Amino acid sequence: MFFRRHTDGARVSVPLENQFAGPFATPCWIIGGGPSLSKLAIDEILNSPAPRFAMNLAGAGLLRPHFWTSYDPTVRFQQSIYLDPSITKFVHEGRAMDLVPETTFKVCECPALYLIDREKQRGFQDFPGTGPSPITDWQDSLIQAIDIAYRLGFRDLYLAGCEMHVAPSRSLRRAAAERGVRFQPRMLLGEFARRCEQAGSSRAEIEARATEPQYHFDETKSFAAAIQTDFHYFRVCQYLRLARRSMALAGLRLFSVTPGSRLNDHFPSMTVSAACRRMTTQAGDPSTEQTRGRYSNPEERRLEHVGPMRDFRPHFWPAPKNPPHSATKSAPMNENQRLQQALAEVPEVVIDLNEEG
Repeated sequence: MFFRRHTDGARVSVPLENQFAGPFATPCWIIGGGPSLSKLAIDEILNSPAPRFAMNLAGAGLLRPHFWTSYDPTVRFQQSIYLDPSITKFVHEGRAMDLVPETTFKVCECPALYLIDREKQRGFQDFPGTGPSPITDWQDSLIQAIDIAYRLGFRDLYLAGCEMHVAPSRSLRRAAAERGVRFQPRMLLGEFARRCEQAGSSRAEIEARATEPQYHFDETKSFAAAIQTDFHYFRVCQYLRLARRSMALAGLRLFSVTPGSRLNDHFPSMTVSAACRRMTTQAGDPSTEQTRGRYSNPEERRLEHVGPMRDFRPHFWPAPKNPPHSATKSAPMNENQRLQQALAEVPEVVIDLNEEG
């Protein structure tokens, strides 16, 4: 599933599946490039006990990701992403021999960079993928990021900066309203432009007013390209809507922390603060954990009001073999250790289901 290539083409598999899974549904931020990202509580995201998984140019100037992926050609992205060893990167196998921008290095030479094969036959009923099968992308970086994050072991994904739509500018909306055309929230940009033209606006007038900022970073697309991008976002939202049952069966949950996202019609939405509270409830709050006494106090830190616990082997598993006696004398046991040993020596009673009484 994940592998590296040498510059001579040799392929080396790397076992990364479920390396980030835990005893609860481990969380991960999915960072998109939408304009709302600059308005979110970035400091809370940065200080939360969850990694950040960015796509394409998302996060530029605001945060550095822990994970990164892209579907598009290598030339569109930053040299510092590829060459930063603190960022774990995932790109399609076909990009392996591309040159890193402004260098003579091959993409496959980059540190902490892993290659993926593409799955072209997966439907909604088995998304996300599992096992050693190739990664699903449906020609979209968000789908690719979700599938990779799931394979790595993350189960709760919080989508920030993922508006999944391109909005017309306020001046264009005002001009359209004067002609009797109202823009509805999350309306398809192409449909809005068509209605404006039907109401008498020329395409030149529409394009002159263009759209709201399309990204949180310094980049833009033509109006025609923005229409195509908006429809692509709409299609991807519908992909995810149609895959909800499959994701639920797989234990994968999507949460939107992006105000006004098209995803909010189909998935739970919350604020960044609420998402952070969910994370710290599970993993602990780094901002409130104390350090005083950690080195000097040897007492175990156990939860209060928790009943007794004892580790059992699965039924019918053979008892572990006794290790050979050591020549060195073991340290004396304290009261708790003696109790644990006594409990471990209690014989297991096999119950005959046909026995009377």
